[in-house]
Amino acid sequence: MKKIFFSAGVAALMILGSCGNSATESDSADSTAGTQADTAAVTPEAAAEGTQVAVANLQLTSDSTKNIGTAKFYKLTDGKIRMDLEINMQERADSNVAVHFHEHGDCGMKGENSHGHWNPTKAEHGEWGSAAFHSGDIGNIKLDASGHGTKSVTTDLWSTDPGDKEIIGRAVIVHGGTDDYKSQPSGNSGPRVGCGVITKL
Repeated sequence: MKKIFFSAGVAALMILGSCGNSATESDSADSTAGTQADTAAVTPEAAAEGTQVAVANLQLTSDSTKNIGTAKFYKLTDGKIRMDLEINMQERADSNVAVHFHEHGDCGMKGENSHGHWNPTKAEHGEWGSAAFHSGDIGNIKLDASGHGTKSVTTDLWSTDPGDKEIIGRAVIVHGGTDDYKSQPSGNSGPRVGCGVITKL
């Protein structure tokens, strides 16, 4: 009888040991799979999109707690700067808004503290890429039925380094009207409804 109990005890211990080993192997396999998946997820893609070097978060000038978009700035391998601008303004749906860089990074007094257009070349106001335009004359952006619009600009007229081309500390102003690209000095673009300061990352 003692031998029977002894044999049963040994068998039970072997079964428990076997179960424990299976669980450990399963956890280890899951952990390894998770690590491999995480590593794959964070592997950077090879793309010529540049490195983000600055950002401007845009708010309503009438309510600085309401975000209406962002301007993200990337430095490309050739030294140029690309701005990817996105605006979301339901209240301006199905209309144009004009966007310009202004001299001072101060959105106070409903954007008036940003003063006039940033114009380091002392040129006349005009459409981007025309015979004469300010370095910050971004121009009109068409907003869709939901108030969403985007624009991308790539140029060597901007820099994040100190100097005449420096955009850091400038204001990005969103106007409530359409830029006619003719009227001086600001294209008769309407009130300053949005504002954000370009900040270096």
